Formats: sequence, C-alpha cells, structure tokens
Amino acid sequence: MSQHSPTDLLEAAGEVRKQAHSKYSGFSVGSALLSEDGEVFLGCNVENASYGLTLCAERVALTSAITAGHRTFRAIAIAADKLAAPCGACRQVLTEFCGEDFPVYIASADDLASFETHLLGKLLPERFEL
Repeated sequence: MSQHSPTDLLEAAGEVRKQAHSKYSGFSVGSALLSEDGEVFLGCNVENASYGLTLCAERVALTSAITAGHRTFRAIAIAADKLAAPCGACRQVLTEFCGEDFPVYIASADDLASFETHLLGKLLPERFEL
C-alpha cells in the first residue's frame, strides 16, 4: 500500500491521542490519515462545553489534509481509550473523499498491536450522496 504500515499509522494515532482535549467525556481519541502521496495527517478530539461543537479526531485529521491540498487518501488509523470505530458523522465525512474499500484501522491505545481492519463501505453501507 505505501511505506506506512497499519502499525506505523496506529502508533502515530496513539501519540497524537495524548494531545486530546477530552475533559467532558474523558475519552481520548487520536487519528492518523494517510494521503495518496504518503503524507500523514494527525488529529485528536477537541471537546467543547457545548457538546455539539466537539471535533472528532478523524475530522480534525481530514480537515488538516484538505487544508494542505490533499483530496485522495489511502487509509486512516484510530487509537482510542478502548476499541472504537468512527462515529456516524465521521463515517459520512470520510465517504466524501474515500471509497468503499478504504481501510479503517482501529485499536485500543493500550494494545496498538491488536487492531481491527474495517472497510469504510461496510461501516457505512448506505451513505448519503447528492
């Protein structure tokens, strides 16, 4: 796939997870998004007292990549306090730029070596499209 293995991406996600601002839920998440050209974009969750304004780690990484001019991606890795797939909003946002066969690696931060691989199309089988 690239020079970045799922383990490399999960380790990066685990590191950036430490920067999460999760004082309301106590649930810290980090993500590492691999662009088509091999650049990795990181994100962590940033919570807000007005909970609807909270930013998920996956969307933080994606918007950073978009801001840097990237539009195609190879994979995303997510490390959280426990094994957790992306929320529905993140799944929908990822589908804007990533196909059904886009790999999503998820792991618990305390055991990055034991990860699961999911395909975005399986996580969101009936995505919204215009």
